Amino acid sequence: MSKKSFALLGGNVFALGTVSLVTDISSEMVTAVLPVYLVLGLHLGPAAYGVVDGLYTGATALLRLVGGYVADRVRRRKAVAGLGYAMSAVAKLGLVAAGSSATAIGVVLTADRTGKGLRTAPRDALITLSAPEHMLGRAFGVHRAMDSVGAFLGPLAAVGVLAVAGSATGTEGFDAVFVTSFCIAAAGVLLLALFVRDHRAPKPPSGTVSLRAAAGLLRGAGVRRLLIAACVLGLATIGDGFVYLLLQAKEDIATGWFPLLAVGTNLGYLLLAAPLGALADRLGRLPVMLAGYGALIAVYLLLLSPLTGWALFALTLGLYGVFYAATDGVLMALAGPLLPEALRTTGIAIVQSGQALAYFVSSVLFGLSWQFWGATAAIAIAAGTVLVAVAATFVLLAPLRKARP
Repeated sequence: MSKKSFALLGGNVFALGTVSLVTDISSEMVTAVLPVYLVLGLHLGPAAYGVVDGLYTGATALLRLVGGYVADRVRRRKAVAGLGYAMSAVAKLGLVAAGSSATAIGVVLTADRTGKGLRTAPRDALITLSAPEHMLGRAFGVHRAMDSVGAFLGPLAAVGVLAVAGSATGTEGFDAVFVTSFCIAAAGVLLLALFVRDHRAPKPPSGTVSLRAAAGLLRGAGVRRLLIAACVLGLATIGDGFVYLLLQAKEDIATGWFPLLAVGTNLGYLLLAAPLGALADRLGRLPVMLAGYGALIAVYLLLLSPLTGWALFALTLGLYGVFYAATDGVLMALAGPLLPEALRTTGIAIVQSGQALAYFVSSVLFGLSWQFWGATAAIAIAAGTVLVAVAATFVLLAPLRKARP
């Protein structure tokens, strides 16, 4: 990235990226070990795991709306985001207290995702308000690249903690991961407090930020189309844990090495997030995002293929990284210009909530499909669903390209 581009993006984007980097080390330590902990350690079936995985990402979607609206209402996006980061940090200790109770783990994970739900929209709104509109793809790409550095390091840290704890399968090793994760998350909260600047615009006219105005966002054709597309894409996406469990079952990976599967994905994400964000600014955000979902179809087809060994790992995890790099920040870059500044956080939260609720449904349905029809049928249905979702998203969002980049 040139010095000029660096200057235009501004320090706040990089400060937010640093907070996300540190926080993602913490969260990915937990995410990397959670599927194997629940399925192999606590012996949950695919259907039960699907419910827990859905809770982990989608069940707190409505709190994104609360966080987004409150942040716009009080005009303190940093404070609302900080509350969310702090809640997620404390939840890491709750996993230690939960022990082997699946119910307690579900409650703690919901609290953790509550924190994520509160912080995500205010953070993304701050990014859209900290960079010029024509550089939003780059801004989100840089942020997601920094975020993915943490996602890359987190599973490595989990493997290291498990090795030092001397127990890759017992609860002592997992407890050590959770406590270490809390300490790192607490450092992320401190960085947010010290280095991230809030965007305090002049108070908007009375009635600008209200429930009626928030609901009125959906009267805009662009926002409505984007929300429907986000829901469709959420329904077509299964959780990372399912992908890694399918790889683990296919290749019989040892439990202690399971977290390294996320490392492969996050390496691709790390290398490609910023370049694909810049490409989206130049060629169009919609084509780049849809190409990312094309990579996801390829991931699912690879899981169905007879391919095995290192070739399977390299292609599957590499393409999975491409999927995230091409889609994660690009969807928010599409949303930003469609939303008024006074309701920017609320509008982003609406889009993210729709996608998260759809993801919850997808996770539960995939778990049930795996349980009753087998893994092969479940992944085949998932691949077909993504194909339909890509076509539907193109139809929904192609008209917006005439007015927006």
